[in-house]
Formats: sequence, structure tokens, C-alpha cells
Amino acid sequence: MFTLTSLNLNGIRSATSKGLEAWLQAHAPDALCVQEVKAQEPDVVGRLDALAEMQGYFHFAAKKGYSGVGIYTRHTPSDIRVGYGSQEFDAEGRYLELRFDTPTRKRSIISAYFPSGSSGEERQQAKYRFLETMYPHLCALKQEREFVLCGDVNIAHQEIDLKNFKGNKNNSGFLPEERAWMSKLLNEAGIVDVYRQLEPTATDAAYTWWSNRGQAYAKNVGWRLDYHLATPELAAGARSHAVYKDQRFSDHAPLTVGYDWSLA
Repeated sequence: MFTLTSLNLNGIRSATSKGLEAWLQAHAPDALCVQEVKAQEPDVVGRLDALAEMQGYFHFAAKKGYSGVGIYTRHTPSDIRVGYGSQEFDAEGRYLELRFDTPTRKRSIISAYFPSGSSGEERQQAKYRFLETMYPHLCALKQEREFVLCGDVNIAHQEIDLKNFKGNKNNSGFLPEERAWMSKLLNEAGIVDVYRQLEPTATDAAYTWWSNRGQAYAKNVGWRLDYHLATPELAAGARSHAVYKDQRFSDHAPLTVGYDWSLA
């Protein structure tokens, strides 16, 4: 069993100060994809570049204290791809791909942090540009290798993916254009939403993010924004899942999937 966890940290220094490493030691995933690192290389190297016996690899944003993604793994990658070829969004530290290739197979684990458009129209338009460039990238990648993309996608795909879907139809994260993009990725590009493959009708148990406003977490007024998006062969190996909510490291919860394949 290969266990793969995804977690938006909302700051790596903040999350580790709240007991993240002890949780990793106890749960021992094989790999951890993290998003919103909110740090630069000097903040991480020598301090946080290894956690719970896993080696970390990162794509930092050019802007300090902003975005950034990483992957911690117990396996040494055969290749590392920092960014996906977008000048605009690679500067924001939104994509890291570790490749684990052998003579007989090509597999990748990707940590991705999709933009949020909640701060205003300018960022919403940036989000659309990101989606426009990410779609063909993932389609092309699927033609050459198997992959699992883990990350904060900042899209709730279906009405069952958030508590208050009626009140959020005009809000970023649940806009028709965003949801249509996700439908296209799943239905036309053939990428699999692994959690929904395992739990096609789950509602409240599926949420992975809660606003810090009011009592959203206490009342479980959440959104499902964190995903494992996989090529069909790897998705078919998914056997278990867990959204960990007993302890909070950030405003997101860790999403773990157990697969019956290995990178070794």
C-alpha cells in the first residue's frame, strides 16, 4: 500500500508549529504534497526540508510569503520538474512534479496550488488563465505518463462539495465556468477524481477547507477544495481514503489516499 497525503499548509512554519511533524511520524505516509508553503528557500533549507524521515522538494514563489508548493517523499525521484512552463504562474510557485521512472513505467506525483479568485476580479481572471493553460498541460502529460496530481484546486465541483451551495453560486470556487472546467477535465480528458471514485455521494465528510470566519469549522460549513486527480490506471489502485479532522494544522485538512501500487 502506497499512502499519499495532500495538505494546504497555509504557511509551513505555522503548520509545523502546530504539530504537523508529529502527526506525520504517527501516520507515516509514503509521500506528502503540500501547498501554500508561504516561505522561501532560506526559510526551509536546513530546517524544514526534511520531515518525518521524508525528503522535501519545493517550488517557491518569487514573492515572499506567498504561495509555494512542495513534495516530501521516502523515495528518490528520477527527475524533478519545477513549474509547468507558464511564465506567469511558475513565478507564483504553483506546480512541482516528481518523476519516478523505471525502464518499464513512467509515473509522476504532482503538487499543485490552483489560484484563488476570491480577492477580486483581477485574481479571478488570473485563475481562468491558469485553468486555460493547465488543461492542455495535463492532457499532454497523460499521453506520456501516469500521474497523481494532489493539491488545493480551489474549485468545489458539485453541489455536494460544499455546505451552502445555493449561497455560493456567484462566488469564486463555485462559479459555473470553474465547475465546467473540472467537468471537462474529468469527462473529456479522462482524469479521475479519486475521492469521488471512492465516495460518490459523500457530503459533510468530504469537506477539506473551512473559512476562519464565524464558526465554520465547528459547524462543519465547509468546502471540498483538495483533490487527488489521477490517470485511470493509478486511480484504479485507490483502496482507502481519510480526511483527518481531529487536529488542525491549517484551515485545510489532510486528505490521504491509500493505493495498491508502489513507487519502488
